[in-house]
Amino acid sequence: MERRGIAIVNSDHKPTIMVTNDDGIDAPGLRSLVRVLVSTNRYTVQVCAPDSEKSAVSHSITWRHPISARPADFDGVTAYAVSGTPADCASLGVSQALFPSVPDLVISGINMGSNCGYHVVYSGTVAGAREAFFHGVPSVSISYDWVGGKSNVNDYTLAAEACLPIINAILAEIRNQTYPERCFLNIDLPTDIPNNKGYKLTKQGTSIFKMGWRRVTSEMQGGKMLSTMTMDTDSAVTIETDTSTPLEEDLLFRREVRGAHIADPDTDWQFLREGYIWSPYSTSKIGCQLWLNMNLHLLCNAIASLC
Repeated sequence: MERRGIAIVNSDHKPTIMVTNDDGIDAPGLRSLVRVLVSTNRYTVQVCAPDSEKSAVSHSITWRHPISARPADFDGVTAYAVSGTPADCASLGVSQALFPSVPDLVISGINMGSNCGYHVVYSGTVAGAREAFFHGVPSVSISYDWVGGKSNVNDYTLAAEACLPIINAILAEIRNQTYPERCFLNIDLPTDIPNNKGYKLTKQGTSIFKMGWRRVTSEMQGGKMLSTMTMDTDSAVTIETDTSTPLEEDLLFRREVRGAHIADPDTDWQFLREGYIWSPYSTSKIGCQLWLNMNLHLLCNAIASLC
């Protein structure tokens, strides 16, 4: 059942959640999220995610050739590894060409690294949620502020568990036909999840990493850029599949992070640094902002009552 393009959760069936991401179908963030969702026995879970890492591909789509969908091994869910981008996966997953019905909610994540400020433009994780939003399906992107040396894969399970109250509250809003049509949510979780300061409603800021280019002599030089937009110089660089092979006379350049611009107090990045969970993000400022001002405090109260 739908209302003006938004699926309505019936009270007599489990809501369907479709999960995608940009780190790839084998990423621990997605796997942990799916395990936690399945363990609740409250949802029908589907997975449609890229077959390899697609971090920072933004909202790119595949246009010139077909994409493949290969069944993937997940316990308790129907899952496909797709040879496309996060936006491709979200679009295919809600199209009823792959799955028999439209999901009630699409979740993109859990991403390795935060997605605050202007980084939502680069993010394939946010694009997965945004693409579902384009198709009229309620959606959420989830990112964990991974820090090398502090974080470990078990933190993704804690992140997923911390998001359950939010997911349940959103599904309740959808069921009650009070979920806004012109926005989707971008949730960020702090590094130290067990000691988080609670849920915070914020606005998107303008924080961004300053990046540049460095000339290199081979594709293996310079370290690997992680999805956290930091460099891993210790591990081997994985050469991504490309349709072009550099010629001997080609100049090679590798992107590198040269600093960070943090601005705007009382925005997403600041509250994430302070240990709070989540921030809303909208692609339609007027409609979503009205809902935020009038109704989102009710969602926050619902979340608090479920914790």
